[in-house]
Amino acid sequence: YNRMNDYVIRRATTGLAKYILNNAGSQKPSIVIGHDSRHYSREFALEAALVCASHGIKAYLFADLRPTPQVSFAVRELGASSGIMVTASHNPPDYNGYKVYWNDGAQVLFPHDKGIIAEVAKVQETAKVLEEKVAIEHNLLEYLDSEFDEKFFAMAMANRVNPAVFAEGSEDFKVVCTPLHGTGGYPLQTVFSRLGVELICVPEQCQPDGDFPTVRFPNPEEAAALDMAISLAKEKQADLVIGTDPDADRLGIALPGSGANSDWILLNGNELGTLFVDYVFSSLSAKGHLPDKPVFVNTVVTTELQNRIAEKYGAVTYRTLTGFKHIADIIRKLEDSPDGGSFIMGDEESYGFMFGTNVRDKDAISSSIICAEMTLFHKKNGKSLTQRLHEIYEEFGWYKEILVSRYFEGQSGIQVMNGLMNHLRTKAPKEIANSRVVQIKDFLTGDRINPQTGQREKNIELPSSNVLQFCCENGSVISARPSGTEPKIKFYASVHTEQGLNEGEAKDIIANTLAGIEKTIGEWISTAEKL
Repeated sequence: YNRMNDYVIRRATTGLAKYILNNAGSQKPSIVIGHDSRHYSREFALEAALVCASHGIKAYLFADLRPTPQVSFAVRELGASSGIMVTASHNPPDYNGYKVYWNDGAQVLFPHDKGIIAEVAKVQETAKVLEEKVAIEHNLLEYLDSEFDEKFFAMAMANRVNPAVFAEGSEDFKVVCTPLHGTGGYPLQTVFSRLGVELICVPEQCQPDGDFPTVRFPNPEEAAALDMAISLAKEKQADLVIGTDPDADRLGIALPGSGANSDWILLNGNELGTLFVDYVFSSLSAKGHLPDKPVFVNTVVTTELQNRIAEKYGAVTYRTLTGFKHIADIIRKLEDSPDGGSFIMGDEESYGFMFGTNVRDKDAISSSIICAEMTLFHKKNGKSLTQRLHEIYEEFGWYKEILVSRYFEGQSGIQVMNGLMNHLRTKAPKEIANSRVVQIKDFLTGDRINPQTGQREKNIELPSSNVLQFCCENGSVISARPSGTEPKIKFYASVHTEQGLNEGEAKDIIANTLAGIEKTIGEWISTAEKL
């Protein structure tokens, strides 16, 4: 019973339904349910809808596969009590999953997450499942079709910052896209057609297919996932490649190199997010459309360069734990505060971006529109996105981030990982890559620690999470974040130089610093494996 099957779906949805009835505060509770292209996702979504209907909760079920951000949008648009998205996002084809949203369109946080799990744990009875025909007759099941799609498309199009960029003509602008056999093809083709932009979809990857037969991992973070798109882009002499994961919440891009025969350049999530922040805030500022108190949000493992750019335009910036549910929680708090500020955008390093407040999760459809707009804007001003990124580095200093992941094999893997985190807490490093550690942030205890003196101050106002962050004198930040479900740990490292260095000098400094950090991380792992 630890796999996705009808029994697990029925039990989980029964617990969720009971929680909704007890906590949603609505006389007519409802739920939005969507699914991606994975095997049995459609069947699981219908099963969940019929369980909800059996409890008197009206289910709005998408008639066909749709992106995760469209489910989040629908919860808010329809005033639903909750939402379910059946997807395993960018994982291999054998996986499937079940995301739960609350009435604000964001994935559930405390106390709803704990409350739902507690209700599921109490389910012992055989789950009730209403027949589909009966559910429809009693107005407890309603299918969402192309009429609702139009509302989502209109919202995504409304996120454009400079609509005139498209209106002024894009005849010589081409974009190649790959939805990686997922949900992104139909919405992307629809909105780009309305933008007047030529969108060329990779034929072998355009149709939904839960086997994801052309890629090892259907994840735009993986360079190989965009190989076919880049090959087609070279043939078509395109200006941009966009790739979305199967539930179309993550966006990855590639850009042509500067020379005629140059290799294409893949931007990572930090780099693309930096360009987004620069473009959105500078454009709104130039048009006089920035609100009095603009707000930008990213996560503690995302580059701080984005915060510096947003702050240049007077924004208040927040940093949260990883996951868009935490970014959405900031929006909720802003809305509850009369002078909290106006949310502009949020992102995280793992290729997730969110613009405005109509969707409370990663949104690759809106992000693709803004990415195309941004690319076309800079092209009309005689520069590429990579050239603009270099201009940003020249202004703020050069930044570079890396991710080091380690999976600990065998039955003892969890113990090794936990031992590593314990070692880093009890015998914290005082120096990393020849730079003094000036502060340690322990997000589990909420403490900021001076490793030189041992002094602790409890002032991290974020939910408790098993994350350690080491801040060095040279500005480097190294974060350790173990998985909560498997023996895997991720180390995020961000380094930067001072302003005013030329590219060559900066890259040498960054390369040497990152090499030292990677060596240190390797030593930490080796020590843990010997404990």
